[in-house]
Amino acid sequence: MIELLKGHGIAENEARTLAGRWLLQGDFLLTPLDGQFDFVVGNPPYVRQELIPAPLLAEYRSRYRTMYDRADLYIPFIERSLSVLAEGGSLGFICADRWMKNRYGGPLRRLVAERFHLKVYVDMVDTPAFHSDVTTYPAITVISREAQGVTRIAHRPNIDHATLTALADLLKARTLPKGNGLVRELAGVTEGAEPWLLGSSDQMALIRRLERDFPPLEEAGCKVGIGVATGADKVFIGDYEALDVEPCRKLPLVTTKDILSGEVKSCGLGIINPFSESGGLVDLNDYPRLRRYLESRREVLAARHCAQKSPANWYRTIDRITPSLAARPKLLVPDIKGEAHVVFGKGELYPHHNLYYVVSEEWDLRALQAVLMSAVSRLFVATYSTKMRGGFLRFQAQYLRRIRIPRWADVSKTLRRELAEAAIKRDIHACNQAVFKLYKLSQQERYALGGNGE
Repeated sequence: MIELLKGHGIAENEARTLAGRWLLQGDFLLTPLDGQFDFVVGNPPYVRQELIPAPLLAEYRSRYRTMYDRADLYIPFIERSLSVLAEGGSLGFICADRWMKNRYGGPLRRLVAERFHLKVYVDMVDTPAFHSDVTTYPAITVISREAQGVTRIAHRPNIDHATLTALADLLKARTLPKGNGLVRELAGVTEGAEPWLLGSSDQMALIRRLERDFPPLEEAGCKVGIGVATGADKVFIGDYEALDVEPCRKLPLVTTKDILSGEVKSCGLGIINPFSESGGLVDLNDYPRLRRYLESRREVLAARHCAQKSPANWYRTIDRITPSLAARPKLLVPDIKGEAHVVFGKGELYPHHNLYYVVSEEWDLRALQAVLMSAVSRLFVATYSTKMRGGFLRFQAQYLRRIRIPRWADVSKTLRRELAEAAIKRDIHACNQAVFKLYKLSQQERYALGGNGE
């Protein structure tokens, strides 16, 4: 800064005085700041809570109400920056985009929706936004302290001088030229704590219409869950026949590897079940083979966090195992995929924690499988999910629960059969055609999904 000022003809002593006044070094979340600012620009730090010393984390939490759930450190950086904006002032950050959709970003999204205007969103997914590789997907946001309005949106611009110059001009233009090919405007992006919907206007209109007309998956008689986490898979999981415990203390297991083909083809793994039917841990004295097996591996099991919290329960799995789930027909969905990979399980295997499952007392699971394999369900997941490297989506429970479906009683017998037959054949085109009828999609809505279902 001193050299820059001197280069503009300012004497060195004056340059040092100015730099000393202008530059502050300290913890941005704790350092007092005088006055308000017209502009805040930055690339805030990405630091997970586990890496922040407990006393410092407690102080941050006491000061910043958006530091919710497992919020990354960049969340309070954005809150602090917004809080010091003058009326009409703008914040411009390049930052991880996860907070725009996930759980911990909810309070910050609400703050923006209630008191600010999201002016600009530039999606930088799969673009070389930084000189070095980063594990998170960044986005550029400009948020101003002014009344709500439309948001100007650009997706994945080429990182070259000509494109970025044109992009900057369009983002600043008083009126956006139609058909510019780089930037579009979308109204109603922020809505309370809800995830931001930043796709095409046609797709967002379709999402809003379906959310208005149909109940969420779990209100339509379905339940979404995740398979069991053990905290020590090498102890609890192994070849089913080779696990040396009483037969009633183990269950056949299904993992992502077992469903790669689109059908369940078991690799023969099993999981040890230390829980009784009533829900508590079994008494090891009643199962000598189980006791011998677990005691020989006690050091590993007792070192887990869940065991240290409750030493008497050192041999439990992290999640409780409910044997009746193994016997129940279910749909199995791997977490990270480019497209929905939904597999029907007859009800013989217990799901591993790398699988989500859907069960229902009302919907026929084959018909439901067709819905979950369709372009409509993919749109819901793509809209609400954070994106992973390579364009993969997260088919997690929180996003699957966002899918809207009709109630089973409202589906005609003919359409029930058409949905089930399409799923059994794993015919995606047939699934889409049946699902388009199910939701009564117009031709324009079909085109919004990327075509007319072909």
